[in-house]
Amino acid sequence: MEKNADQIAGTTPAPETSSSRTHAALLTVALFVTGFGLRTAVASVGSVLGHIQDSFSAGSGGLSFLTTLPVLCFAVAGIAVPVLARKIGPHRGLLIALVVSVLGLVARALTDSFAVFLLLSTVALVGAAVANVLLPSLVKTHFPDRVGQKTSVYVVALSLGTMASAGLTAPVAGIGSGGWRWGIAVWAILPVLAAIPWLLARPWPAHTSPAQPADHAPRVSALGMLRSRTVIALTFFFASLSALAYIAFGWFALYLQDLGVEASTAGTMVAVLAGVSMPVSIIVSRVNPRRFGTVVVVLAACFVASLIGLAVAPAAGAWVWVILFGIGNGLFSLSLALIGLRARTPATTAAVSGVVQGIGYLVAGAGPLLFGLLHAWTGAWTGSLALLFVLVAIAALSGLASSRHRFIDDELHPSPTATPVHD
Repeated sequence: MEKNADQIAGTTPAPETSSSRTHAALLTVALFVTGFGLRTAVASVGSVLGHIQDSFSAGSGGLSFLTTLPVLCFAVAGIAVPVLARKIGPHRGLLIALVVSVLGLVARALTDSFAVFLLLSTVALVGAAVANVLLPSLVKTHFPDRVGQKTSVYVVALSLGTMASAGLTAPVAGIGSGGWRWGIAVWAILPVLAAIPWLLARPWPAHTSPAQPADHAPRVSALGMLRSRTVIALTFFFASLSALAYIAFGWFALYLQDLGVEASTAGTMVAVLAGVSMPVSIIVSRVNPRRFGTVVVVLAACFVASLIGLAVAPAAGAWVWVILFGIGNGLFSLSLALIGLRARTPATTAAVSGVVQGIGYLVAGAGPLLFGLLHAWTGAWTGSLALLFVLVAIAALSGLASSRHRFIDDELHPSPTATPVHD
């Protein structure tokens, strides 16, 4: 079904041979392992944060900065990565990012200074952020006829890696005498493993895929990208969905506990929420692109039903509301897939990915903060839930706009020879 997306984009899948199938399998493994390791630098710290605080005698201000670093790094990477991709290519850029991530993950576990720990955490996070922004472009380069399916590969892996590093870091830290340092350093193996299939998949194609048109259009700055209505819609789509996910993972357990759900059960519910979105992402990747608007409406309706339930009967139907929220969260995979599907070339995909994810993560990072402030200011959860309704409305409207069959290249560089697209 994804073939329809490429007929829309004007690309034709190349005939498969045994060699091409092996190459595609290597690249799929590379996408999965890379995605699996993208959030470990963040998620592994959370479960041992108390031990880190004790070891460095860190204050709450320093810990707050540590937990804010991921948003800042992903935002900065979004601006810088398109330039990096143009200079050295996305494949070399990705390998450099993986090396940087390994160095940061290992070195931060060895230092005795909290300031140095923050610096090296930044190094690790920058590596992960660069890889994160480059992946949509690499999917567009290697799988122009299967953008949705292959995007879901690394999105599902990202969720699995987040769950694994959050759940296993503390148990690993308890093995031997290494403590929390061993617990966070062990995840450095993932970028190393990710680099192997990328290297085995050489030679890499040039900056444009054989199935993609050559990119002779003038370069557009990050600010210039915002002249495209589709880029703006994608940015709102990605930012609102990211904010919803950040709030769910950061606040839902406490919210449910406050309303009478046992702490252990509330934590399990949040893990289930993350798990439910994975099969939904796979299903969404199989949907005909001409039905993406329907997908947005259906999954947004799941969000709304979940929020109504959380407002009206939060404890009584908690499992149902959490699962519905997880189903709605499957839209996140679509927001990433659309970055590639709405661009004609890998170069445009890289530029769009940088803008959408850079701005999106920065805006989304304010979501949990605003959610908590609304609760603190009002002493109730009503205002916080209202914020979630607003975010769902933004996601639905921007998702519908992003789902229209148009191309960012054509919006930025109108040409009489551009392929017309009709809904």
